[in-house]
Amino acid sequence: QVQLVESGGGLVQPGGSLRLSCSASGFTLSAAVMSWYRQAPGKERELVAAIPGGGFTKYAGSVKGRFTISKDNTKNTMYLQMNNLQYNDTAVYYCNALLSVRHYWGQGTEVTVSS
Repeated sequence: QVQLVESGGGLVQPGGSLRLSCSASGFTLSAAVMSWYRQAPGKERELVAAIPGGGFTKYAGSVKGRFTISKDNTKNTMYLQMNNLQYNDTAVYYCNALLSVRHYWGQGTEVTVSS
């Protein structure tokens, strides 16, 4: 059974940092395209970053240079290091795994950027 569990969200001041984690079970990360999405209040869910494998990464323009996606296959865990957080980074962040043609989602972790 595929499970994704996010952690690491919280309240942070503008300019601060957080590291999100996505712990996966029921499959190995190397078999999936792993991504982070976020959904801000009143907005649609959007792709933040993806790590398809082979050393490639992809970022939304709004986070490029500030966020870093990575994964540790030995721990079956994906990370999102978020630096220089801004007000408009406030959202619920979701871990996503694309296995074959099916998407799996975590429950989300909330990030609030506020002074």
